Amino acid sequence: MVVDGRELWVRTRGTDDQLRSLLEWLRREDGLRGRVRVQQTPLRPGEMGGALDVLVVAVGSGGMGAVFANCLSTWISQRRSDVRITVTSENGRTVEVDAKGVDPQALVQDIDRLLNGEGGGQPR
Repeated sequence: MVVDGRELWVRTRGTDDQLRSLLEWLRREDGLRGRVRVQQTPLRPGEMGGALDVLVVAVGSGGMGAVFANCLSTWISQRRSDVRITVTSENGRTVEVDAKGVDPQALVQDIDRLLNGEGGGQPR
């Protein structure tokens, strides 16, 4: 589902366990229900399937970017291990978020800048 043609792609570094955890977390958020899907890259010859590659979040208008950013910052704050998340807009701009000391308000501003076509945010 694409809302107003605006999507964000979310990747994590490391194993896909973190991405699976984030997927379940986002799907439980009422404001994001039906807006999160998994996208896998096509398999190359000799590869086995099953790994998650990226989450796609349809954010559209109406404050969905802020809902997503708040949900993401809460999920990050719950992690016990280091997590690094990359959020990419359709125009290729990115925000990288590090679990250490994430600032929820700054993350909301960075996501808003991504959605409004402004320069990418600073790593958090």
